[in-house]
Amino acid sequence: MSELNQTLGQLVPAATTLTDIYTVPASKNVVVSSVIVCNRGNTTTTFRISVAPSGAADSNEQYYYYDVPISKNNTFVATIGVGMLETDVLRVYAGNADLSFNATGVEVDV
Repeated sequence: MSELNQTLGQLVPAATTLTDIYTVPASKNVVVSSVIVCNRGNTTTTFRISVAPSGAADSNEQYYYYDVPISKNNTFVATIGVGMLETDVLRVYAGNADLSFNATGVEVDV
């Protein structure tokens, strides 16, 4: 069984829309080590990061970060180390269309 820290997903989501960035594949467990948020724009905005067990509908208890401000031309690294199981979904939300998200972590065969 090999383990490799890798990019799990990259996304520029539509503004103000909660969007799936990564779904754990069948027969895998994952540890998401970081989610990097980059504000490419010239205004401060906000972001959200959540994990939906088994792809459940959005609910308040799923949020790790909620409406966190990120200043213009800046990067925020959310070092979360969250474990995810098969079919769990990592979701992100951008306050405007200037945010890029990159999720990194390790997939493990189960």
